[in-house]
Amino acid sequence: MDTASIKNAFCLSIKTDIQKLNADLQTCLNSQWKEHFNTNDYSGSWTVIALRSQTGNTQDILAHDLDLPFKDTSLMIECAYFKKLIDAMLFEKETIRLLQLQPNSIVKEHRDMGLAYQFGVFRLHIPIVTDAAVEFMVGNKNLEMKQGECWYANFDLPHSVRNNSKQARIHLVIDGKRNIWTDELFAKAGYNFEEEKRKQVYSIETKKQMIKNLRFIKTDAAAKMIKRLELEITNTANTK
Repeated sequence: MDTASIKNAFCLSIKTDIQKLNADLQTCLNSQWKEHFNTNDYSGSWTVIALRSQTGNTQDILAHDLDLPFKDTSLMIECAYFKKLIDAMLFEKETIRLLQLQPNSIVKEHRDMGLAYQFGVFRLHIPIVTDAAVEFMVGNKNLEMKQGECWYANFDLPHSVRNNSKQARIHLVIDGKRNIWTDELFAKAGYNFEEEKRKQVYSIETKKQMIKNLRFIKTDAAAKMIKRLELEITNTANTK
């Protein structure tokens, strides 16, 4: 699907309390964080801690695809405001994490294959600690995310982060599945559903080639995309 004419990043109308975000963050900063697993994708220090995972462990920072239900970690239970804010978002949640990028650290340009709203899944970012000197590029556009805002971006596009500030950049990051409630939320933000419908659907041959290419990418996101494409191919074959 060509995403060039679909709005690829925008701020959603989800309001947050910055003081309460910071209070829960302080609780989390007292816990043990883990260096991000994909060391090829960054330089410097990029640490993570989980509020929701498939194992329920705060150190389980992977976006697993284990056919297991996701569940809140003990840290989520300690963070009353995080839990209240996330529970008010009426969609199925998958991995929920805090991501901390230290000063002079870089998340190199990469793609999370299939992580975009038109594919039925999405990722939200809520900056808790940030700075104007942080550069967050998605599809060659710098997203100027402000503290407490809730942003969607199409991470199937090339994206990167560079922390040029003198403080750590910390985001609350929420992975979820699309539904009617999120469609209404995205419509208010200007997401172009008509354009999405007009885009050409991938052929079975194209999907098979995508699977072949994705097998060379050893990430959980690639594995999930392969599984989704294989299911689409099977469903298409069954309807013929």
